[in-house]
Amino acid sequence: MSFNRIMPALGFLVAIISAFVPLEWWPLILLLIGLVHGFGGQEKDPIIIVTVILAAFAFPAIADNLNAIPMIGAHLDTIIDHFAIAIGGYAIALLLLDLKNRVMPDEA
Repeated sequence: MSFNRIMPALGFLVAIISAFVPLEWWPLILLLIGLVHGFGGQEKDPIIIVTVILAAFAFPAIADNLNAIPMIGAHLDTIIDHFAIAIGGYAIALLLLDLKNRVMPDEA
C-alpha cells in the first residue's frame, strides 16, 4: 500500500477509535495525521486540493444531520466529525504548500 492510501485509512481508523475511547488528545492526534499526510504526499492536482478543502468544510455539516438516526447517530456524528479534523489537517498542509510554492517558486 502507498502512503496516500495508508494515511487516510489511519485517519479514519483513529476517528472510529476516538468515538469510543475518551481521550482529550484525539483532535491533536487527528490533526497531526492530516498534516503528515499533506506534507508527505504533496498533492499537485488542483481538483484534489479543492475537493479536500470542500470536504473539510462539508463533513461536519453532514455529520450533524446523522444525529437523527436512533441508537447510532451520535456515534456516526462523532466519527465523521473527528475524521473531518484529519481532513482539515490535510487541507491546511496543502494550503501551506501552495502558499510556499507561490512565494518561492521552484527554479527551473
